[in-house]
Amino acid sequence: MARMRMPYIIAEMSSLEDFRKRVQGHRERLRRRFLEYGLSAFTDEDILEMLLAFGTPRRDTRGTARDLLRHFGGLAEVLEAPLEELVRLPGLGPRNVLPLKFVHEVARRYLRRRIENREYIRSAREAYEYLVHELSGRDREIFKVLFLDARKRILAVEELFRGTLTEAAVYPREIFARAFAHRAAALVLVHNHPSGDPRPSPADLALTRKLVLAGNLLGISILDHVIIGREGYFSFAEEGLMERLREEGGSR
Repeated sequence: MARMRMPYIIAEMSSLEDFRKRVQGHRERLRRRFLEYGLSAFTDEDILEMLLAFGTPRRDTRGTARDLLRHFGGLAEVLEAPLEELVRLPGLGPRNVLPLKFVHEVARRYLRRRIENREYIRSAREAYEYLVHELSGRDREIFKVLFLDARKRILAVEELFRGTLTEAAVYPREIFARAFAHRAAALVLVHNHPSGDPRPSPADLALTRKLVLAGNLLGISILDHVIIGREGYFSFAEEGLMERLREEGGSR
């Protein structure tokens, strides 16, 4: 019986070797595409496939990448997902999840270092580039605050509130308590619109007006309110709304 099984075993080994060669050939094509065209030539599925491959180089990870996107809804959600939730999915374990968490934290540190201690004037674009990594494509509103010193250099960035698909409950008292804790002289408000449209809602205008007025009383300036959407951002300062709100509050 052992002699009869031998051809089948050899055939299975040959088939497995062919499969591994196809996987390696596919990954080599992905590597060349990245080196030639950069990340813009990659889909979210391609990106996850490559990251997972760093942890399990001899396995086909494309199906796992597709499952991750289907389960979590998008690349940002996959990278932000807690480790314990990721490893529950079939085909995932500490070894191939590590590159996902590592690259996310590297990107977060790199983008934070780019804006820390920089002057905020005319840098809504930099705030957007830093925070779009965390906020674009999220399925709920997240409200962050950039705390600045008297020279308008960024001291810290904190997430203060999380909400629903359409709104986040924001409490001015907590915002200014954190501002005093950081000894901040000015703030930049940032939140996302899960709908993808960054234009401010009436509630966004009302909240910004309230915070500007409170800041006037407390001696803390609200420099900007940046809303992040799927394809861009809206800056109250760049659109002239902050100046108008300050004039309404009797402060220039």
